[in-house]
This record gives sequence, C-alpha cells and structure tokens, in this order.
Amino acid sequence: MTSPMTPTVSVVIVSFNTRELLAECLTTLAARAGTVSYEVIVVDNASRDGSADLVAERFPEAVLIRSERNLGFAAANNLGFAAARGRFLVLLNSDAFLEPQALERAVAHMEANPRAGLGGARLIGRDGAWQPAARRFPSPLREFLTLSGLAARYPRSRFFGQLDRTWADPLAPAAVDWVPGAFAILPRDLIARIGAFDEAFFLYYEEVDLCRRIRAAGLEVWYWPDVVVVHIGGESSRTQTHLEMSAAGKGAQLTLWRMRSELLYYRKHHGWLGAWAVRQIETRWHQLRAWRNGGEDPPRRAKRAESTAIVELMARAWRDTDGGRTSPPRPW
Repeated sequence: MTSPMTPTVSVVIVSFNTRELLAECLTTLAARAGTVSYEVIVVDNASRDGSADLVAERFPEAVLIRSERNLGFAAANNLGFAAARGRFLVLLNSDAFLEPQALERAVAHMEANPRAGLGGARLIGRDGAWQPAARRFPSPLREFLTLSGLAARYPRSRFFGQLDRTWADPLAPAAVDWVPGAFAILPRDLIARIGAFDEAFFLYYEEVDLCRRIRAAGLEVWYWPDVVVVHIGGESSRTQTHLEMSAAGKGAQLTLWRMRSELLYYRKHHGWLGAWAVRQIETRWHQLRAWRNGGEDPPRRAKRAESTAIVELMARAWRDTDGGRTSPPRPW
C-alpha cells in the first residue's frame, strides 16, 4: 500500500511505449504489494503511445517523470532514484508482474541479510517457463561457450553452463554475480556510496556493471527463488526465431545497441584486450557461420545474410564506441 509517510520501498518503473503492459504492471503491483508501504515512480522515456498520460489519468498516486527524449534504461532509472524516498529501491520493468508476496519476501530477505547489496527474483514467462536470473559475469570464454551453442548443448555442465548457471537448481537461493534488472531490490543509501547506473550504457549491461561495483564494495548479490516475477520480455524474445537484420530493422538496431554496450562493458572492466577479444570472437564466429552456409537454398541464404549483417554491425559498434572507450550521444 502507498503511504504519506516515508515508504519502505520506492518502486521505479521505466516506461517506453508499453502502455497496456505498464497498466497491467501498475495494477498488479497495487494488488500484490501486501503490507509493504511503497511509492511508485514512473519515468517515461518520451513514449509515443500515451503511456505517460495513462499514468497521470489512471494512477494519479504515482510520481510521474516525463522525459522529453529517450534517455535509455540507465539514465531514466537514475532520475527515478533521485526522486525516491524509500529505504529500498526496487527496479521493476513495465513488462514485469509481481506474483503474490514477492515484494514482502524481497524486503524480508534484504532486512535479514545486512551483506546483501542487491537481490533478484526468479523470473518466469506467462507460461511458467524459467528465464535466466542467477548469472555469472560475462567473460570472453563465456561469450564463446554461448555463441558456439556449447552452453545450450550441455546445460548440466558446470563448465559449459557457467554463464547462466544452468546446472544449478533454480529453486535454491544463491549468492551470484549479477541478476537481471527486470526486478531487483537494493538499499537506497547504497547508491550514495557506490554511485547509480553508469549512464554510458544506453541499454544492456547496465545492471551487470552495477552488480560488479556492488561486489567490489564487499557486498553480495543474491538470487531468491521464492520471490517470483512474471516477465514478458524474455518470453517474447524466445518466440522470435529470426530478427530482421536489415539496416532499418529492429533486430539490427537492438543488436547494435547490445554490441555497443558489450564493448563499453569489456573496455571498462577488462581493458582494451577484453573488448578486442569479444569483438574477435563474435566476428570470427559469424564469418565462419556465413562461410559454412554457402548455397542458394532459402534457410542457408537467411543464415548467411544474418551472420554477414552481424559482422558489419560489430565493426560499426567498434567504430561508434572507439573500441569501447566512449558512449555515443543519446538517444542511440
């Protein structure tokens, strides 16, 4: 429930053209927050679908921050953090819906463990399917294991399945490297100590970077399977078997954003050699994939075109970021 007093939790939701999902997210939050006192802060990233107006009209109790341009995930959340009054900050995607007792359990876990710097939830799709939510930090080796398909082929192996910890029991709580930002809880005063999201990241890798700084500060990042959140993003991406990789396609845009953030992350935490290594791994793999899919039958042509486009996008991302040194001007 909301409270005129200082709330226990400030729920920060970044909105970008997800009007109906945002309404469901806010309605579900109100119905399932339980006894936790909370405030809602919605940061709208210049949505064109009336998301901000919907919040103003149907959820007047929410604090609404309207950005005149798309700031990206990191910078928009930072605006919400600056307006927050709660003892804990909760990041909640607009396409994520709390299951009963999720918020109460998350707060209880944080209060019971003073070494917990950030906690995450068990993420599931609407169909109940598991989504990766207890993860290891990226590395060139882990990138290769995923890209090559070895991680998917041997999910029960601690070596091959290390990035997403696919070998682990998803119902067992664990201290992990990082958790996705679809749902996360952290003490608000921690932001004053280690800083908020690095706004160099427009989209992707910002929560990985934050968790890395939390771990460097001597605190723990936890995965709590009894905190259950339904997340549509992972579910919808699994239904998309082929992204449109044309120059104007959404798949190409998202891939470019991911590559830019990837290079920025590796340059920041692994230096030039790390950024160069991940570029080489992805580039060489897709060059090989394109070569192996010679021929004119439609499936092979599609794979070849996709891999050729990815090689070109990585080269562009390297130029755009100066090898991971600088972030392009927002919005990307």
